[in-house]
Amino acid sequence: MYMKYYSVIWLDQMAWKRLGQCFVLIKLQLLVSYSQTEDMLCSRMGDPEIPQLSRDGEIILAGFFYFHVSWKTKQNTYTQKPSPLECISLNLRGFQYAQAMLFAIEEINNSTELLPGVSLGYHVYDTCGSVTRSIKIALALINGNENTSSLSDESCIRPVQVQAIVGESSSSPSTAVATVIGPLHIPLISHFATCACLSDKSKFPSFLRVIPSDYYQSRALTHLVKYFGWTWVGAIRTNDDYGNNGMATFTEAAQQFGICLEYSVAFFRTDPKEKLQKIIDTIKASTSTVIVAFLSPRDMEVLIYELSLQSITGFQWVGSEAWMFDSKIAALNTNHVLDGAIGLSLPKAHINNFREFMLDVKTLNSSNDNLFTEFWEALFSCKFKQSQSEIIQKECTGQEDVTGVQNSFPDMSLMPIFNNIYKGVYAVAHALHVILQCNKTCNNNVNLNPLTILKHIQKIHFKTKEGEEVYFNENGDPPAKYEIINWQPRENGSVDFVTVGVYDASLPADNQLKFLNKPLVWTHNSTQVPASVCSETCRPGTQKVLQKGKPVCCYDCISCAEGEISNITDSVTCMKCPLEFWSNERRDACVVKEAEYLKFEEIMGALLTAASLFGTCLTAAVAFIFFRYRKTPLVRANNSELSFLLLFSLTLCFLCSLTFIGRPSEWSCMLRHTAFGITFVLCISCVLGKTMVVLMAFKATLPGKNIMKWFGPTQQRLSVLGLTFIQVIICILWLTISPPFPSHNFKEFKDKIILECSLGSAVGFWSVLGYIGFLAVLCFIFAFLARKLPDNFNEAKFITFSMLIFCAVWITFIPAYVSSPGKFSVAVEIFAILASSFGLLFCIFIPKCYIMLVNPEKNTKKNVMGKGAPK
Repeated sequence: MYMKYYSVIWLDQMAWKRLGQCFVLIKLQLLVSYSQTEDMLCSRMGDPEIPQLSRDGEIILAGFFYFHVSWKTKQNTYTQKPSPLECISLNLRGFQYAQAMLFAIEEINNSTELLPGVSLGYHVYDTCGSVTRSIKIALALINGNENTSSLSDESCIRPVQVQAIVGESSSSPSTAVATVIGPLHIPLISHFATCACLSDKSKFPSFLRVIPSDYYQSRALTHLVKYFGWTWVGAIRTNDDYGNNGMATFTEAAQQFGICLEYSVAFFRTDPKEKLQKIIDTIKASTSTVIVAFLSPRDMEVLIYELSLQSITGFQWVGSEAWMFDSKIAALNTNHVLDGAIGLSLPKAHINNFREFMLDVKTLNSSNDNLFTEFWEALFSCKFKQSQSEIIQKECTGQEDVTGVQNSFPDMSLMPIFNNIYKGVYAVAHALHVILQCNKTCNNNVNLNPLTILKHIQKIHFKTKEGEEVYFNENGDPPAKYEIINWQPRENGSVDFVTVGVYDASLPADNQLKFLNKPLVWTHNSTQVPASVCSETCRPGTQKVLQKGKPVCCYDCISCAEGEISNITDSVTCMKCPLEFWSNERRDACVVKEAEYLKFEEIMGALLTAASLFGTCLTAAVAFIFFRYRKTPLVRANNSELSFLLLFSLTLCFLCSLTFIGRPSEWSCMLRHTAFGITFVLCISCVLGKTMVVLMAFKATLPGKNIMKWFGPTQQRLSVLGLTFIQVIICILWLTISPPFPSHNFKEFKDKIILECSLGSAVGFWSVLGYIGFLAVLCFIFAFLARKLPDNFNEAKFITFSMLIFCAVWITFIPAYVSSPGKFSVAVEIFAILASSFGLLFCIFIPKCYIMLVNPEKNTKKNVMGKGAPK
């Protein structure tokens, strides 16, 4: 790749938000440069970027790591060129990363199978974790970085200095570098930049990584928090692309899982101490006991230091993979702030012979003597002798043994990250192997360019010597798989990183999170899972009602209304029970509604049954008495045939009341109303016949009247039969057109089902009752007219009184029947049947039985005719 002209831009230490403007200027200058003629003079502004570690080779790879984690903040006056960035706070992890890259290159150069005869070189730069410095180095590499004179007559065409870049170690610098080199298709393979934003190939076409995207990590953390029932959590993030984008994905996923954030705060390690104190005050004032920390390792170090100073413990930490398996951070946990932390880690890895290579620090070929001196002094806690008069406790010799040092450099806890760098270098090597058509030898005549290398890297699929598969998806991401680790304190105060589960994003959603059968340790060395909720769980039978002005995780538990249930915890609504069901007392299940109908076994049903049977037996007894005394004048004078027919109909009336008791069925509903209507008409027809006979008997004694010939026995039978037949016709029409049927009444009671007989046709029912009432009124009128006839045992008086009772009962029945609920309406109807039946039996037959049994001397023809001796 060649460029015609470009002037290196010096960047000051302005905020990242101004970088977008810089990128626009860069693109404009690139366009201008291509429009220039090739014979223009080239000039350099500023000094070239010198790599901290380097080695010559036929193909050069660049490494972007930060050997320092911070820099001195300087105020720019904008009146002179800004001074170079002064890096501070040496970071031994950066040297470990560099050693991993160097080891992979060394191993490839010594291999006879991969890139035989081709030597790889490297230029490793210290970016200090600074976005501006990363951009400056990237621009230098793609624009020509030779240390030449300021003016030259040579053509302004310069080759790209490197074929691929391994790094950066965090997301924000990777985003910036990928934006700059993306249009030039230079591959950037990151080992630790996890921001999901970098998967956007429209913005970052040349970016690849060997660590999973935070899209999967954020969702894994959400699954983890949800698994333990934590719905009310705090969140702390690094204020950069890694933290902000990762926490945004976590927040979005948390909302889907019903998890609420009590607070979400951000800081960066270079922020003023006052800002960090505000965050600590927020933590102390919170009610949540779980904190999700999406922090870079360096920012976590800053935070844990402040938390330890203020002895803030007791919180359950949930961590991202950036710091969860970092032993350096665990070593800072002296006040047990992070005891019991749980979170994600990259899967364990192993690289043969790497530990020995990394500890051989003498192989580091640094072109920066100051950096090497600083590294050596920090590594061995010594100081190189600078003057004879200087007093030093320990003097560096340059021959110290690394295996005995007590710091983070010999620590292999970050082996998964080292392995990522190792895989990244091998990915480039495998792509070059294909491009150069390597077999036993490679074709050195192939013209290499970054675009070709990029395309082949995107297609590689190989296994490392440890058997691990390496490939990229369409977004330049590897498969996402994490281990779940738990910080379990030892007795000596150190921490064990215990793998307690796995998360595999390639599996179905229900199987992605799996826990191993291992005990977990929580904050304060507890074995009980801590609770972190804004409101306690709503038990079944209640529903959540949100508290005004608070997140959805803060709610009150309100009991479900009658007829509604919730059978799960934390139900947001209560479900109505089906029509035939009702809620139980706990409101957590629907039970079948109690079926209410007049039962034989209940007290009211038993009493009415007894009354019905008593009336039947009493009627039978009266019939027996009348049969025994059937030849006596009293019986013969009162039309014995109609009397026996009346007693038979009264027996049916008493018995028909039993059809109203018991569970309604299709046949019982039709029987009860028709039997009642026909038997009562038969009864009233007999009474009406007796009344007419008494009345006409008196009229027949008048001179010239021969009325009795129309009221003989045959005519009486026909009249009773005819009147009853009319009721039979009405009942047949009723049953044919719209018969009564059993139904469930849900309206009277909410928690009960009334089993009743619907009338079917209301016209049919009231026609039956109306016909009975018509005959009763007619009978009452005739009896009333004959009440003063001179016979000694005039039945008209008793019939009048019985009809008066009958009418009174059935007139009061109507409002009582309509207003009575459920089974009581049936009881009212039975009571009306029994009361009217007893009224007829007592008023018409009991006086005669009294004469026949108690005063038989009055049972004579003379007394019956009213000719007995006066008293």
